Amino acid sequence: MALDVETFAMLRETVARFVAERLVPMEAVVAETNAIPATIVQEMRDLGLFGLSIAEEYGGLGLTMEEEVRIVLELGQTSPAFRSTIGTNIGIGSQAIVLAGTAEQKRRYLPQLASGAIIGSFALTEPDAGSDAKSLRTMARRDGDSYVLDGTKRYITNAPVAGLFSVMARTGDGGGADAISCFLIDAGTPGLSIGKPDKKMGQAGALTCDVIFEGCRVPATALLGGVAGNGFRTAMQVLDKGRLHIAALCVGMAERLIRESVHFATSRVQFGQPIAEFQLIQAMIADGQADTLAARALVLETARTRDGGGRITLPAACAKMFASEMLGRVADRAVQIHGGAGYMTEYAVERFYRDVRLFRIFEGTTQIQQLLIARETIKSLA
Repeated sequence: MALDVETFAMLRETVARFVAERLVPMEAVVAETNAIPATIVQEMRDLGLFGLSIAEEYGGLGLTMEEEVRIVLELGQTSPAFRSTIGTNIGIGSQAIVLAGTAEQKRRYLPQLASGAIIGSFALTEPDAGSDAKSLRTMARRDGDSYVLDGTKRYITNAPVAGLFSVMARTGDGGGADAISCFLIDAGTPGLSIGKPDKKMGQAGALTCDVIFEGCRVPATALLGGVAGNGFRTAMQVLDKGRLHIAALCVGMAERLIRESVHFATSRVQFGQPIAEFQLIQAMIADGQADTLAARALVLETARTRDGGGRITLPAACAKMFASEMLGRVADRAVQIHGGAGYMTEYAVERFYRDVRLFRIFEGTTQIQQLLIARETIKSLA
């Protein structure tokens, strides 16, 4: 159920102020330390940011998809590491439970995820299974009233700080969707270990690492929904929503980069005038603004479709592909507008330029989105 207009406006204004006054000033610290300060994480909990998409009955805010993406647009105005801290709880770390969990699984985990008491992590990708998710090799062998998991997951967001892992593992033979199940596994379970945090090109403070299962025994009640063979289908449903969430984040970051570009261009003087008066600089700003507004419109329209009960596999893929590619173009233009300054770490655009490169890869690469878009379009029009 949507919040009333006044309540949502207050929430959005509060988040925007929190981003401007608390998060933006901390960007350099996060970049240097590769960590989000504990005080900031607690403030996020106090604002209810971990529970944006979780129903009120479980302690969340229960936002609609449109409301969620509008909040994410505000969170996009700063380093993506801050959004990443809460992102798994809002999206892939909780939504499998929301969509397919048993009543007991929802009661046990959703309140903790909504409050930020625990961080959720979605463990799908493997060393040899990225875009080809159905080829995953992590095995879950039934043994009486338990399952025993063996395998390795790679590049798992928030794994170093996670309290709960949604783990995709093979419970059947063959390469079909029915062979893959999802398990809810608590951090600290014997046989579950994590690797060293990955050293990445960008997004300092957004931690990822390997998750290793070696004879990890879990009760059969850890099976999501109590049903084997639901993992892959649930993952795809979760990714539809996650792609739209990421698309909104890309739009917010593009808006921030355009502001940085305009601020620099109006203050930087060359040949006796601000460079903002040069038509080629204006062209880059104009292209970025048009791209950003187009992506924003697509994101909001797709969110409304989902809220109305419509299927969003096609438009969500379009939104994720277009917004992430658009953000790459905007970031490149921002560096170009800044000239030599754009290559220096003291300017935000240098960090953003590295940070945004990831968005064309995770939640499904651009090339996977293209295949998905083509397949869905041909199926609907043939």
